Amino acid sequence: MPLVKAQHKRATLLDIKSQKCGLRHTVFSVCGDEYTGEWQNNKKHGRGIQLWKKSGAVYDGDWKFGKRDGHGTFSVLLPQSKTYAKKYCGEWKNGKKHGHGVFFYNHSAMYDGEWVEDQRSGWGRMHFENGDFYVGEWMNDKRHGRGIIRFSNGNWYEGTWQDGKKNGDGKFYYSDKGQLYVGVWKDGVAKCGTLSDCGRDKATTPPTYPIPKLHLMDAQLVLKEAKSAYLDNHSLTTGSAAGS
Repeated sequence: MPLVKAQHKRATLLDIKSQKCGLRHTVFSVCGDEYTGEWQNNKKHGRGIQLWKKSGAVYDGDWKFGKRDGHGTFSVLLPQSKTYAKKYCGEWKNGKKHGHGVFFYNHSAMYDGEWVEDQRSGWGRMHFENGDFYVGEWMNDKRHGRGIIRFSNGNWYEGTWQDGKKNGDGKFYYSDKGQLYVGVWKDGVAKCGTLSDCGRDKATTPPTYPIPKLHLMDAQLVLKEAKSAYLDNHSLTTGSAAGS
């Protein structure tokens, strides 16, 4: 009987010692992945570094019950140079990018702003590879809300967005023509507004003749009525399509 109790006690002690808790040296997985850092109840918890053998990726940051949670940096291995390139640096929650962070798509394209479950959502700035630059609101990884985009050719748009397209009230400046459009947009297409000369003297390819000035007693009233008529007609069309 005493022998059985002693063996049981030794087995219990070994089991306790095998539990990963607190600060540990590098722990290797069967697949070759390795983790160095803090543990709690057999889960990565606290500060630690994870290396994935197959992809060569590395995460250095905070963990919570086995998932990236808090602040951390995710880097990828560049096969040709055998060096690491920072991919994302910022906040995490439940294993996903969540909160404020910077994501590097490549050497010239990057996003600096808010994230919700791995998607750009909230306010953020995006530098595109072709030189375009957008600053404003996002939702579900698309431009959505108020925002300004400046194109590499000098043109810019300021207004509202929906599902990544210009929708609602907005201004578009054509730098090459020296013209400014102010009005309503639908799915990226101008629908109802005014076009006027703006910076014509600095434009590279202005039209041959300037835009004639309006001589209406109340141009804004005319534009308001035209906008209202378009929106009413669009609502009817949308309603009919939905009903069919």
